[in-house]
Amino acid sequence: MSLDLKENRPINNRGDSATFINEKYGEHERNNFDIWQAKSDVPTPLVIYIHGGGFVGGDKSKYYDSKDLVRFLDAGVSVAVINYRFMNETPYGIMASMNDSKRCLQYIRYNSKKYNIDKNRIACSGGSAGAGTSLWLAFNNNMAEPENDDHVLRESTRLTCAGAFATQSTYDICRWSELLGFPKKQTEREKFEIARAFGFKSAENIDLIKETKIRVELDFLNQMNKNSSPFFVFNKQPGGFPLSEDQLNHHPLHAKALKEKAEEVGVEAVIYAPEIGIVDDSGINFVEFFLKQSAPI
Repeated sequence: MSLDLKENRPINNRGDSATFINEKYGEHERNNFDIWQAKSDVPTPLVIYIHGGGFVGGDKSKYYDSKDLVRFLDAGVSVAVINYRFMNETPYGIMASMNDSKRCLQYIRYNSKKYNIDKNRIACSGGSAGAGTSLWLAFNNNMAEPENDDHVLRESTRLTCAGAFATQSTYDICRWSELLGFPKKQTEREKFEIARAFGFKSAENIDLIKETKIRVELDFLNQMNKNSSPFFVFNKQPGGFPLSEDQLNHHPLHAKALKEKAEEVGVEAVIYAPEIGIVDDSGINFVEFFLKQSAPI
């Protein structure tokens, strides 16, 4: 985390202060974001970084020291870093956290003139929880609500592309055994984690929870289709049987599942999972991927 202590302003690893700080996009105390504006007389592309932390922790300050943040600015791309409510807060569950990120995207689009943003060239990226949220936005159909009284929610949720680092393949956690090939009897703790992710306070009646429609809403892998936004994935965890929850959550087989689905439906994807032999022939990084996707036609 880097702050200019004299002015209490976020600074990147080159010493540039954020242009806008703690901008509010909703009513929750964590509904805020910072933006570094690229120097430009015309609206710029934008990358929105969504932090990780298992939807129960983390902070936008994780990205203040990001080298890619500076690379984007040098390439004429503005950068936002955002916070969102955690899943153990009302209304509970992963969906509440992801809906905050969706609203932030729509809020920035609604206020694009203020931030000098080209609303047609926006990407979301992040690690772990932020990665999955970015893919959820990329794979869903446009979630704009044209008739909503809240004009922010009338804005498009479509992305130019998404970047996902240490990502999961879906937030329908009940599918992980099938996708990763590590079937095992669930412990009471694991049942509780599934229940909490789906927005339930306890694991009582876990079988009923497994049938709820929230599984469909959280299964962004299944939502991927030929019209989804292009995406970039990098998962560097070791392969083999996961020896910890962290290895399970970020296993490279998540990247493999995403790659196979992208090939099946015909979505452009650059995917790296080097520990299991998945390396894209292009060799490009996420900055290069976004610049390619956002280049004017």
